[in-house]
Amino acid sequence: MTSVRHVGIVVSNMEVSLSFYCDLLGLHTADVVAESGPFLDGLLGMDKARIRTAKLAGSDGPTLVELLLFDQPEPTEATPLTAIGPTHVALNVSDLDQIYQRMIEAGINFNAPPALSPDGGAKVAFCQDPDGTFIELVEPQK
Repeated sequence: MTSVRHVGIVVSNMEVSLSFYCDLLGLHTADVVAESGPFLDGLLGMDKARIRTAKLAGSDGPTLVELLLFDQPEPTEATPLTAIGPTHVALNVSDLDQIYQRMIEAGINFNAPPALSPDGGAKVAFCQDPDGTFIELVEPQK
């Protein structure tokens, strides 16, 4: 059996990113650790990698987002939404209108206000985290 364990997002400032994902989106910090050494170097195919990770969880489940801050090597810029490969992370939320308003008040930019999908199955909105990673917020409709 295969299932998704988590999504890793490289960030440039852990505190700013934790504020975005926890304070604005309501995720909870499950674990924050510093990692380095031969195992990490081999796993990532890097030499002398040093990272700090924060594992975040929703109220209803295990870790789903892992924030990674590379102390060595330095992170590079985010990729555009049209790039080949992973382009965004979708998170289920319970009250998109309330979250949207809170995020707008905090200065977060959205592509458009929340809108109902053509099939009526979900209310959806796209924004970007502080480092430009695209985040799709989805409120499933009953």
